[in-house]
Amino acid sequence: MSDNVSVKSIVDYVETNDLTDFVLVGHSYGGTVIAQLAEEIPQRIQRLVFWNAFVPQPGNSLMDEAPPHYRDLFNGLAAASDDNTVMLPFPIWREAFIQDADLDTATRTYELLSPEPLQPMADKLDLTRFYESEIPRSYIDATEDMALPQGEWGWHPRMSSRLGLFRLVQMPGSHEVMFTNPSLLAAKMVEAGRP
Repeated sequence: MSDNVSVKSIVDYVETNDLTDFVLVGHSYGGTVIAQLAEEIPQRIQRLVFWNAFVPQPGNSLMDEAPPHYRDLFNGLAAASDDNTVMLPFPIWREAFIQDADLDTATRTYELLSPEPLQPMADKLDLTRFYESEIPRSYIDATEDMALPQGEWGWHPRMSSRLGLFRLVQMPGSHEVMFTNPSLLAAKMVEAGRP
């Protein structure tokens, strides 16, 4: 079993409630979580949906998959904190994560954020069993997502192509499109998750 606390708590919830035949959606860092869940409870999962999510190469961490400027920033922020956590600076949130929102929405949603521990982002992930699994996969690509710079470091096709055979679902929007166009995102999740 993975030593990731998030993964263990989800596995425990699924097994305690005897859940089966469900679709798992992972957004951003959540891609690493659903990939690990696919290793732990593959027989229970109908489909994996990666929504502008990390799909790390086997043996890599999320930090290994991030552009050098983010690695430097996150390491610096964590080192300057009292508890090895990272709080995304507002200018990056505004311009790279939620640029399709008005300023009030960007400010209101930023106030919902909390510092994130650096260690889970730095942990190396084996993911061999994930890459060997045959669970159907989809990738939702919000095409204006700048959280990872488009091009060499972008989400699609860089991350999505690692899924092997997968369903691609695209939509306009930023990394945080759930705040700016939730109804379209919901429709795209249904499209990505259907059998």
